[in-house]
Amino acid sequence: MNSLTYNRLGLTTAVLLLLLNMGSCTKTGTDSLKPTELASFDLIQQKILTPTCATSGCHLSEKDATFFQHGLVLAEGVAYQSLVGVDPKNRDAKTDGLKRVKAFASQESLLYHKLNIAASHHTGKQYGNPMPLGGVLLSDGQIEFVRQWIDAGAPKTGNVVAGVTLLDDKTVVTTTYEPLQAPATGTGFQMAVPSFDIQPNFERELFTRRIVGNTQDIYVNRYETKMRSGSHHFVAYDFRNKSSLPNLNDTRDLRNPDNSLNILTALTMSNHVYLAGSQAQYQDYTFPEGAALLIPAGASFDLNSHFVNKTTTVMKGEAQINLYTVDKSKVTQIVQTLDLSNTNLAIPANGRVTLTKSFAFSKPRKVLTLTSHMHKLGEKFVVKIMGGSRNGEVVYTSTDWEHPDIITFKTPIDLQKGEGLTSEITYNNTTAKAVSFGLTSEDEMGIIFGYYYEN
Repeated sequence: MNSLTYNRLGLTTAVLLLLLNMGSCTKTGTDSLKPTELASFDLIQQKILTPTCATSGCHLSEKDATFFQHGLVLAEGVAYQSLVGVDPKNRDAKTDGLKRVKAFASQESLLYHKLNIAASHHTGKQYGNPMPLGGVLLSDGQIEFVRQWIDAGAPKTGNVVAGVTLLDDKTVVTTTYEPLQAPATGTGFQMAVPSFDIQPNFERELFTRRIVGNTQDIYVNRYETKMRSGSHHFVAYDFRNKSSLPNLNDTRDLRNPDNSLNILTALTMSNHVYLAGSQAQYQDYTFPEGAALLIPAGASFDLNSHFVNKTTTVMKGEAQINLYTVDKSKVTQIVQTLDLSNTNLAIPANGRVTLTKSFAFSKPRKVLTLTSHMHKLGEKFVVKIMGGSRNGEVVYTSTDWEHPDIITFKTPIDLQKGEGLTSEITYNNTTAKAVSFGLTSEDEMGIIFGYYYEN
């Protein structure tokens, strides 16, 4: 073979190789990336976050009604920077040193805790409601894919760091609900919201007045609450006016089947005083040693249960509360309920206004728990310490008027005589008439609820 022929063949071979390589690297407009060509986080976004989390009303944008509570947007393009290395808003998770996602540490990542309903994976810790709230639970494989991604450093780009086949796993953790076991005879009382249906794509919130069953005064130094999966919260309310009570054992829905407000039920809420509650599926709360609630003989409380069903099938709701008693001789401090109301409300038509009121205490107090109550114009409820070395410190914030946060302090807030609390409430009046304090759903309220005992 002469050199010319060799050169021509070499050139021809080179051209063919070039054309083949060009063809193998070219994609048409209809081609899509295979899962193996996507980074792990891209797969998490595509298979988990976008279809189940970044939905309207949840984590789609800052315009979601719940955004002020969680402050988390999981839409494509912003989810990663909203998650990785970011402190959670959940008070308990933040206190425990968690991040929303902590690279190389799934056990210290709130995202993993919220997706995994099996409490055994994180030594029983609970940080609010599991997610997606009221929706179809993630499969075991999806949760494991998230765990492997976190423990591999939670990279944003690069090769897949978890088994892609995990995303095809359809196995979902299903556990049979086991109601809270009632206290042993002589140690306490159980009250319950019996099993009820939640229709598909519906939120059901109801109230039912139930008797405690105590024939004499009792002292409660501990309570447990438990709810089925899909619950937003459970609260037991006492009544301010005992001469005006709902019928025993009736079920009173807050929303009608068409999702409109049930005015008669809303009116009964104006007579509520917070007694106990939780936004976690299970809670076991014990008062400080020597402190207890005094429950008078023949007491009854309004049990409030709220469930979210985002599935296409009927869900079941159910909840229990156990009140554990202690002998009177062991009680040195009676826990009392905070009921601090700002009745001087003047909210102009078509306007936003922030109203404050301070409540000074005539005796030293230790505040154990805080929650709030406002009506539908309430946009933000802030509680600050008034006076002393912590003057002006924010100790409570809630942005959900229907389902306010319930915050229990591991270290009680110690307030001296003359010190107290200040409510700072922002109302957004979108109506054409001025609104003032009142008992109906068209009026407004601004009440600090909680627990305290005097030093």
